Amino acid sequence: MSYNTIHQCANDEAFQNRLVACAAQEGEESPEYSMSVKLRWPISSLSDIEEAYEYAVNSDNPNPGGDETVITDAQILSAVQYILNPPPPDPPPGPPINIIDIPESEDILDNTLPEPEAE
Repeated sequence: MSYNTIHQCANDEAFQNRLVACAAQEGEESPEYSMSVKLRWPISSLSDIEEAYEYAVNSDNPNPGGDETVITDAQILSAVQYILNPPPPDPPPGPPINIIDIPESEDILDNTLPEPEAE
């Protein structure tokens, strides 16, 4: 991982354009704002994105952010959906369940059948 690579990816115009397009397709009212404020840094920092981008840069790819074989649309979509629509948080733990202590001598269930009525 390299902070330089993350910075380069986050500021890659072609990568930013792909983030804007994805945010627009996902229904964001202001996809440019979402890309700039919510998406580009967290997504550029994801290990699979950063590693793919760094590999492309080191391989002299002239357009790593725009090359769909480097960072796939599926990777971008998955990250954008997670950030724009995060899963609900786990509910806080509730109060402990109180188990009523019933003495063994008291049977709360009567498992006997009633006697048949005489005709």
